[in-house]
Amino acid sequence: MLTISAETLIAHEGKGIAAFCDGGYTDASFNHCAHFVSHVMGFTFGFTCQGMTGKGTSPACIRVHDLFARCPLVGAWEDFPGGACLAFITGTGNVHLNQKRMDNVPRKHVGIHVEGKIWHYSNTRDVVVSQKPEVFARHYGSKGYSVFYGTFPG
Repeated sequence: MLTISAETLIAHEGKGIAAFCDGGYTDASFNHCAHFVSHVMGFTFGFTCQGMTGKGTSPACIRVHDLFARCPLVGAWEDFPGGACLAFITGTGNVHLNQKRMDNVPRKHVGIHVEGKIWHYSNTRDVVVSQKPEVFARHYGSKGYSVFYGTFPG
């Protein structure tokens, strides 16, 4: 079972994606939330940064919906049993819990929840930030979005 500490995540705050990716997939115009999560957690499945550039020694998944699909258990945030997990936010209708599937839409985001905070890659600021879940829930600032949890893929 994968684990990560708040201390490790705190040490990553304020860092840009180049601090994690040696494959050169660091263009600020790309969405790096799943990319950051995958480098930190060691998720090498799915579509990776190395697959995009052909460079680097540590491939990492770059798609939010690929991460969601690999989580052993997923659910609505309000049903979260506690502990460390991945936290996802997207339009409520984009998630199909009974199929453990998230639609591939532009507005989706992921972070790592540990000890009451969510660390994620802010694509606006181009650095890792941390927030309380209630702030993360307003990531897109409009109604119709929901937060979901996923236990760490093995």
